[in-house]
Amino acid sequence: MTKKIIISNKIAAQKEEHNNLVELIVANKKLAFQNQEKEKRAAELAFQNQEKEKRAAELVIANTELAFQNQEKEKRAAELVIANTELTFQNDEKEKRAAELVIANTELAFQNQEKEKRAAELIVANTELIFQNNEKEKRAAELVIANTELAFQNQEKEKRAAELAIANIELAFQNQEKEKRAEELLVANKELESFTFISSHDLQEPLRKIQAFSSRILDEELDRLSLKGKYHFERIRLSALHMQTLINDLLAYSRTTATERKFEKRDLNKIVMEVMAALKEELQEKNATIEIGTLCDVEIIPFQFRQLLQNLIANSLKFSRADVPPHIIIKSDIIKYDAADPKKLARPVDYCHISIADNGIGFDQEYNDKIFEIFQRLHEKENYDGTGIGLTIVKKIVENHHGFITASGEPGEGSTFDIYIPAHQNQLHA
Repeated sequence: MTKKIIISNKIAAQKEEHNNLVELIVANKKLAFQNQEKEKRAAELAFQNQEKEKRAAELVIANTELAFQNQEKEKRAAELVIANTELTFQNDEKEKRAAELVIANTELAFQNQEKEKRAAELIVANTELIFQNNEKEKRAAELVIANTELAFQNQEKEKRAAELAIANIELAFQNQEKEKRAEELLVANKELESFTFISSHDLQEPLRKIQAFSSRILDEELDRLSLKGKYHFERIRLSALHMQTLINDLLAYSRTTATERKFEKRDLNKIVMEVMAALKEELQEKNATIEIGTLCDVEIIPFQFRQLLQNLIANSLKFSRADVPPHIIIKSDIIKYDAADPKKLARPVDYCHISIADNGIGFDQEYNDKIFEIFQRLHEKENYDGTGIGLTIVKKIVENHHGFITASGEPGEGSTFDIYIPAHQNQLHA
C-alpha cells in the first residue's frame, strides 16, 4: 500500500515534473518570444523616442507658431469686432439704400410711364405742329393777301377820313340846327301847354254856355219851334256835345304824352273792377257780361292803365252787335324770356300779356294798324259816335309802358286786343 502510494507519488511527482518541464519549455519559448517582442518594442520605442523628440522639437516650433497665430487671431478678432460693427452699420445703410431704392424704383416706374405718356403726347404734338406749320404757311399766304387788302383798306380809310372830316363839319352844322329845332320845340311845347290850357278852360267855356242855353231852349221854347227849327236845334246840341267829347279826348291824349311816368305794382283785378264800376250804366244798358280770367300783378302807371282798359271796354260796348249781348273776356299770363326763341319779344325781360276779346262787329284784318291812328274811323259816325282818338290813346299808354299792342278781328266775329308790357318796369329802369 505504501509502495503503491510511493509509486503513485513518484508517478505523480514525475507527471508534475513533466508538466512543469513542459510548462517551462512553453514559458521559455514564450519568454524568448517576449524578449524578441521586447527587443522589437525597444527598437520601436527608441524609434518612437526619436520621433517624439522630433515631434517635441516640432511641437516647440508649432507652439511658438501657435502663440504667434493666437496673437494674430486676437488681432484678427479685434479687427473682426470692428469689421462686424462696420458691417452692421453698412447693413443698416444697405437696408436704408434698399428702401430708398424701392422708392426710387417706384418713382422711376412712374416716371417711365409719364415719359411714355409724354412721348405719346409728343407724337400728337408733333403731328399738331406739322399741321400748324402747314396752317401757318397758309396763314402767311393769306397774310400777304390780307396785307395787300389792308393797304387798299388804309387808302380807303384815308378817303373815308377825308369824307368823315367833311361829315363832321356837316354834323356840327346839323347839331346847330338841332339846337335851333330843340329851342323851337320848347317854344312849341309851351304853345301846346297854352293850347291845352285854352282847351281845358277857354274853349270849354263857350261850349258850356251853348249847352246851358240849349238846355234852357229845350226846357222853355222847344214847343214854339217848327219841325225844321227843332231839327236844326238838335244838330246844334249834338255838335256841341261832339265838340265837348273831342276836347276831352284831346286833353286825355295830351296827358298820356306829358304826364310823369311813375310805375307802381298793382293788381289788375282791382283795376278792372274800378273800370267796371265806372262803366256800370253802359254795361247794364247793353246787358253786357265781362269774363275775367287769371290776371297777374304788374308794374303800371295806375291812372293811365285804368284809362286804357276803360277805352278798350267802352270800344267793345260801342261796336257790339245789336242782336247779341256783348261778351268781353279779359285774361293775362306771363311770357318768360327765352334767348333761344327766334320769336323773342322786343326786350330781354319777362312780359305780361293781357288779352281783351269781344264778340262784337269786328273789323277787316287789313285795318289792324290803321285803327290806332289818330282820328281814324272805320265806320260812319252817323252809326257810331266818337272822335277816333280812343285807340290812339290806348296805343300811346302801352308805349308809355315800354310795350306794344296788336289787334285782330273778323267782320261779324268780334275783335281781340293783345297788350304786351314788361312785367317789371322798375327793374327795367334800375
